[in-house]
Amino acid sequence: MISDLELPIAGRILLGSLVAVAAAYDIRYRRIPNWLVLAGIIAGLLWNTLFAQGVASFDAAGLGRSAAGFGLGFLLYFPLYLLRARGAGDVKLLAAAGAIVGPTNCFWLFLLTAILGGAIALVFVALKGRMRKTLFNAQWILSDLMRFKAPHKSSEELDVNSSKGMRLPHGAMIAVGSLALIVMLQWHLKF
Repeated sequence: MISDLELPIAGRILLGSLVAVAAAYDIRYRRIPNWLVLAGIIAGLLWNTLFAQGVASFDAAGLGRSAAGFGLGFLLYFPLYLLRARGAGDVKLLAAAGAIVGPTNCFWLFLLTAILGGAIALVFVALKGRMRKTLFNAQWILSDLMRFKAPHKSSEELDVNSSKGMRLPHGAMIAVGSLALIVMLQWHLKF
């Protein structure tokens, strides 16, 4: 049985392939195609159920691990989708990645994406000369959330679907987080 903080080479290749294609699409077209995330979900479920142990046989624990990773990936990003802080493709991509890596690695992927994606976003904002506006927007978001109000309803700029705000292709940030996870697992770095 695969432990929660392991990912065999086939799983790393599946994850890397999924997020590389998703990043390319998101950078080029500003969307992540449904066929790609569906292929990632199916590949993750099949690989964990039939081949993750190195032999072709049915593994109910692998199926459960894959389903739990899928569910956790979906649950982590769905609230952000409801607040219009993430697109639907981002939600589905993290869920597909979770189906490949399982729940524990999906959680670490989420954290690595948040940390590294946030750092990249700060550099991007600084290069565009929008640090003051971004800090104002962050304060606005927190204020609205404290009043149980969706930030996108009071400022169109805070809606991920609006062209008025600065947008960073989040599929690429998930790819950066995935690369960091793969490197950490490769070098057996403990969290």
